[in-house]
Amino acid sequence: MGKSLFQKVWDAHTSAPFADGRTQLFIGTHLIHEVTSPQAFGMLRDLGLKVKFPQRTFATVDHIVPTIDQDAPQDPLAAEMMQALRKNADDFGVTYFDLASGKQGIVHVVGPEQGITQPGTTIACGDSHTATHGAFGAIAFGIGTTQVRDVLATQTLALEELKVRRIEVNGDLNPGVYAKDVILHIIRLLGAKGGIGYAYEYAGDVFERMSMEERMTVCNMSIEGGARCGYVNPDAKRSLICKAAPTWI
Repeated sequence: MGKSLFQKVWDAHTSAPFADGRTQLFIGTHLIHEVTSPQAFGMLRDLGLKVKFPQRTFATVDHIVPTIDQDAPQDPLAAEMMQALRKNADDFGVTYFDLASGKQGIVHVVGPEQGITQPGTTIACGDSHTATHGAFGAIAFGIGTTQVRDVLATQTLALEELKVRRIEVNGDLNPGVYAKDVILHIIRLLGAKGGIGYAYEYAGDVFERMSMEERMTVCNMSIEGGARCGYVNPDAKRSLICKAAPTWI
């Protein structure tokens, strides 16, 4: 049998094996936001380290930004978090999508919108729903704050290789059944812990007919099923929404 997309991407980004069985995996793109990055930058300062590849790191304010009245006076804590992200981005030379830039948004959406999310790449972000990027054929991991530090400092992660579980869904969805219903049904069948140690590969004509937004919904919720990541093999539909890769990728 040929290799899965996950295996191909994993092999292409493997830097070195560790004695404990883990792999040092190169991370092509690192997305950060205001919640899990301040402590990571603090650890870099304590260690006297720089960001290894600042051109591969992209920051946006996400969770603290109101949907409406973004110019209204902010909660003091939210304003402090926003200022901290701006300062860290400036100090370490990281691209920062501020509110005024027009590029700010949900960290899982900014990547596709700005052409940062590309098939066949590895992506990490300090947010559990980073698997969303798998809709575009990327292998994307949600990571913790200490791992955010590791990626900032080395552009790599120490990870155990995942097994791949191919989930194939064919047929026609009944009226009123949507992408979230599909992934919730999969989680019901496999269990909330069914994906532990796995990458979920979504296949079959149901996923092929889904829009990119629907695929994002499915991949986003892989984490609710215990999977470390989820993805759909890229096709022509992906190219209709995802911009060409910018020069920094």
